[in-house]
This record gives sequence, structure tokens and C-alpha cells, in this order.
Amino acid sequence: NGIITLEFPHLMRLVAENQFDTIYHEHFSYFSFTAVKRILSHHGLKIFDLDELSTHGGSLRVYACHEEDQSKVTADHVENLLEREKSCGFNDLQIYLAFDEKVKKIKQTILAFLNKLKNMEKSIAGYGAPAKGNTLLNYCGIRTDLIDYTVDRSPHKQEHFLPGSHIPIYHPDRIMETKPDYVVILPWNLKDEIMQQMAHIRDWNGRFLTLIPEVKVYP
Repeated sequence: NGIITLEFPHLMRLVAENQFDTIYHEHFSYFSFTAVKRILSHHGLKIFDLDELSTHGGSLRVYACHEEDQSKVTADHVENLLEREKSCGFNDLQIYLAFDEKVKKIKQTILAFLNKLKNMEKSIAGYGAPAKGNTLLNYCGIRTDLIDYTVDRSPHKQEHFLPGSHIPIYHPDRIMETKPDYVVILPWNLKDEIMQQMAHIRDWNGRFLTLIPEVKVYP
């Protein structure tokens, strides 16, 4: 009568919200609910419940038991999520090919927007040095010509450089010292917390900026 719980980023949310920057070496697999159900079924397990979470831009927590265990009633939203994924096309290769095109398009949009700001002589800093940020910056080819520096609260990252882009990492106080026009929030899943912590940039009319799932400026 045991229960196993698994939690993982939800592929449907990743694709729908263009979260390609969460694809990096620490994450070995990216699952749809349909795929997880099939894998567990192959090993004699059935999913009887699930939670849709906001973690990492959208995650699933599934609850499974042995197929012969009749004490667990399968919740209606298990079948509902399977139908939602099917209607979105996750049983078809085309959705993954379309995702590839979406990623290429957002790359061009990001570069065009940052170049526009630089041509207007605006200063741009980053906030955070997360793995997802490195994926984004290196895929887009963003270097110090577009983002002057980034900051991070971790002392283990400060006074070092982001891999590939070689963007320097400083203490968050650097933002107060240099007063950039825009601050790009690289860990976009924490944007609300970061905007609250760094609300003082509005004192000099600074603006926050996120690049995923789309370029968005926050006044």
C-alpha cells in the first residue's frame, strides 16, 4: 500500500511559456504528464493524483501506487490533464518542431530589443547569476556589449564571471552605485521577490526587464 511521489518541471508549461532557458546540464529529463504516466505504467504503477505547482515556472507533483492497489481512487484531474496535453498536441512531433521555431524567434526579439536600448544609450545591468540565465545569455550571444554586469546575493558568485558570456558578477550594491536604466531579471521565476527587494531602482526611474517567456518591461 505504499505511495511514491515525484516532482518535476512540466513540459507543457515549458513549451507554452517558452522556458527554453530551463534546459541545461543539471536537468536530465523534461517530462509531459503523458510520458510519466506511460513510464510508471510500464513498471506496474498507476498515478491516482497530482498537483500543478508554480515552482520553476510550472511543475507537476504526481502520486502513484501499485496498479493492483484498489484503495486509492483516481482523481478526475488526472484524466483531465491527459486530455489537455492531448489537445495541445503533446502526442504529436509537430509541437516540438514549433517550439524550436518559437525559441529562434524570441532570440531575435531579445537581441533586437537590447540593441535598441543600447542605441538609445541606455545602461543595462542584470540581476542574478542562475543556470537558466547562462543558458539564455549564451544561446542569444549576449555579452558585456549588451549587459554591463550582473549582481547576485551569493558571496560565492561575486567577483567572478558568468561562464561563456564573461559578464562580471558583483554585489547587489553595485546597482545603487551605478543606477542603470534597466535591470534584467535573469531568474524570472523569482521576479516578484526581486522587484520588491530592488524597488529602489524606481527612485532614478529605473525599470525591470524580463526576457522569458517574452520581453516585458516593468515600470
